Amino acid sequence: MLVSVNLTRRQQEIYEFLLDNELYFKHPPTLAELCSAMKLSSRGSMHKQITALIDAGLVEPMHQKKRGIRLRHTETPSPAENLDQLPMLGYIAAGQPIEAINTPDSIGIPSWLHSSRPCYVLGIKGDSMIEAGILDGDRVIIEQQDHAHNGDIVVALIDGSETTLKRLQQTPQEVILHPANATMEAQHYSHGQVQIQGVLIGQMRKYH
Repeated sequence: MLVSVNLTRRQQEIYEFLLDNELYFKHPPTLAELCSAMKLSSRGSMHKQITALIDAGLVEPMHQKKRGIRLRHTETPSPAENLDQLPMLGYIAAGQPIEAINTPDSIGIPSWLHSSRPCYVLGIKGDSMIEAGILDGDRVIIEQQDHAHNGDIVVALIDGSETTLKRLQQTPQEVILHPANATMEAQHYSHGQVQIQGVLIGQMRKYH
C-alpha cells in the first residue's frame, strides 16, 4: 500500500511491514525487534527511519510504556461526510392525491441511491403503493424529469395542484395512474390533466 507522504523506499518497506503485521504483535515492537524482523544490522539506522515515520505522522512512540512504536490511525470519516445533500420537498400521497408541501430542508443520501441527474426526496403518506413495497412513512428518491415510460412509478401533478405517487400507464386516449393496492381503483385522467414531475429511483425506510 502506497502512502501520500514522501517516504524513502526503506521507510515505505518498514511502514508496510507494520501494517501487514499489526495484528500479530503481542506488544508494540521495539527497534531491536524491528531490526531483527527486517534483517537490519544497524539499530541507529532503524531509529533514523522510524523518526522519519513519526515526523510523517504514520507511527508514534510508546513513551508511556518505555518501549516500542505503534501505527497512528487516522479517524474514519463520519458516515454523514459521505452523503450527498438532496432537497427534501415535503410529503406526497400514496393514496388519494394531496398537495405536496414544499420545504427548504435537505437530507443526506448515499450516492448509490440517486442518479447524476437532478433528484429530490419525498416522504410517503398513505398505503396505495404497499404492494410495490412502498409504505407509509418511507422516503423515496425521485429523479426529476417530465416524461416516463409505462410501468414507471412516477410523481404525477394532477390539474396543476395535487400530486400523487402511482404507476404510470399512458394510452392515446388517457393517462391511467395505477395504485399497488388491490383494494383501490386506478385513476383515469386526460393527458392535459397530468404532468409528470419525476420517476422513482430509490427508497429508504426506518424500522422502529
